[in-house]
Amino acid sequence: MDVALFPTKGNLIQARNTLRLSRQGYELLDKKRNILIREMMLLIDKAEEIQSQIDVTFREAYEALQVANITIGISTVEQIGHAIPVEDGIDIKFRSIMGVEIPMVTMEEKEIQPRYGFFRTNAALDEAYKKFDKVKKLTVDLAEIENAVYRLANNIKRTQKRANALKNIMIPRYEQITSNIQNALEEKEREEFTRLKIIKSTKS
Repeated sequence: MDVALFPTKGNLIQARNTLRLSRQGYELLDKKRNILIREMMLLIDKAEEIQSQIDVTFREAYEALQVANITIGISTVEQIGHAIPVEDGIDIKFRSIMGVEIPMVTMEEKEIQPRYGFFRTNAALDEAYKKFDKVKKLTVDLAEIENAVYRLANNIKRTQKRANALKNIMIPRYEQITSNIQNALEEKEREEFTRLKIIKSTKS
């Protein structure tokens, strides 16, 4: 039922309440959007920094691996690579930012323990092993941040859409409804006043 069709005091109160709630809702959504954007921008800066570290570490790791391939042979390095266990110490929990579930990815801290003997290897392979282990940890951090950015971006988009609906549709609509009802009631009061005045003058 459209209250705009019925200029009564009850509908005026209802329209004013809806308008007030719409304005409050828009303010809250706008604050939420700004907080989420600020959080997302901080994470993007952090992601860029980690990506830069990954690029540098990867380059150093491959340089060390190349030296190891040349000095002890590619087949030996490949055999040793098969002995490295799959990482299974990753844990995922969640935290909430303004209602948005953000993942927290942690990896079990383990002391680096080469899974190969030293009689067939050299310092270059050890260096490559350490660098790739560092890349693994950085990649976990980057995955956490990128996932958080994705979730925040989606929520920012939804929040912006809802805020725009309030700002551009609901608030103008109920401002118009409130104004129309107010004007109709004032006109009705003027007509009633005029009618009573005529009746009074007729009786006197």
